[in-house]
Amino acid sequence: MKTRTVTKTVRNPKSPERTFLRTTALTQGVTKTMKNPKALEPFLAIRTEQEYDAAVERLNALVDEIGDNPKDPRYRLIETLSVLIEAYDREHHSLPEASGVEVIRFLMEEHGLTQKDLPEIGSQGVVSEVLAGHRTLNVRQIQALTQRFGVDPGAFLGTARVT
Repeated sequence: MKTRTVTKTVRNPKSPERTFLRTTALTQGVTKTMKNPKALEPFLAIRTEQEYDAAVERLNALVDEIGDNPKDPRYRLIETLSVLIEAYDREHHSLPEASGVEVIRFLMEEHGLTQKDLPEIGSQGVVSEVLAGHRTLNVRQIQALTQRFGVDPGAFLGTARVT
């Protein structure tokens, strides 16, 4: 990376009567970025679907490259992109309200599951009672479903609206 050197006069604390020159290197990248705002786009608010898709692609590439390593200096980019993507999602991709039963049915359909494929809830009979709205999920079941499907526990707490 090319650098530009800035010279600064600093008082020497060991010898107050003498001063010395200290140089500080600043990257030219900062200056170029300010002159070219397009280079800042990955860190600006997402306003269009195209920008959203690009941000998701960048985020996925970063996660693939560095994983979940908060010590990597690029990890902060993951955090920044996540916040920008989440803000856009909240505003433009809001999910309709759904009951816990509807969420389970959706997940079953998405993953090609049947009632017997959900041991997190219990036996096939228990799953049937939950899906029929005759029984509610308990904390253990919600935690197990959350872990299996990677969804927020609140998704299973919606009011029962069985059709």
